[in-house]
Amino acid sequence: RDDDDLNDVASMAGVNLNEESARIMAINSDLVGTHIQSCKDEPFLAAIPLHKRILETAKKLGITDVPAEVVTFISHATQNRLRTVIEKVTVITQHRMESYKDDEWYEQATDVRSQLKFFEQLERLEKQRKDEQEREILLKAAKSRSRQEDPEQARLKQKAKEMQQQELAQMRQRDANLTALAAIGPRKKRKLDAPGLLTIGGEGVGVCGGSQAGLGTASPRQYPRQKITRVNLRDFIFYMEQEREMSHSLLLYRALLK
Repeated sequence: RDDDDLNDVASMAGVNLNEESARIMAINSDLVGTHIQSCKDEPFLAAIPLHKRILETAKKLGITDVPAEVVTFISHATQNRLRTVIEKVTVITQHRMESYKDDEWYEQATDVRSQLKFFEQLERLEKQRKDEQEREILLKAAKSRSRQEDPEQARLKQKAKEMQQQELAQMRQRDANLTALAAIGPRKKRKLDAPGLLTIGGEGVGVCGGSQAGLGTASPRQYPRQKITRVNLRDFIFYMEQEREMSHSLLLYRALLK
């Protein structure tokens, strides 16, 4: 009775169920009898060397046979573990490279770099003052014409003479450099944004052929540079210190010694 009711409703709507079934089977006829399977499960590590390594470890524990499924499982586990490590270390590196100077809540408390520059400038001025004092002493010793000279006076005169020769050599070298630069002439900078040049990674490459090259109106194209995350040893050490199973490992101790 249910089939009859369904046929009655379909016939009232002007639909023939037999024709619709035949049409559906005709559309999906290419799928009938085909065998669908998933992609081949390829291991992440080389199967033969990994199997040999597992057998060497298993023999120490009294296991003589290791099936291929174990090798595949360990390979996938290694891939998953390596992916997790790379993701965590990448997050640590990106966190280290973040700059909070543009944040509105950022307030600079100290500037160590400026303080170091200030101390370096003080040391430079102090050294310059001592050099000037020593130069004056040497010049006075060189100008003195006392008949009875002690060895210390002779040493100062010799040092003053060497200082004057060194200054004279520096002046000659400076004059030679200026003469060479004047002979070469002003250096001309290459225009990378000139018409007919294509900017690729900071280098200009000539564009030839086509109407644009003939007219010299080729517009420079800018290729975006791919952002590279560089992980250093300090980031990996920080990751190992946070991991429970690696915080007391021999690998962390060796990394700290480097």
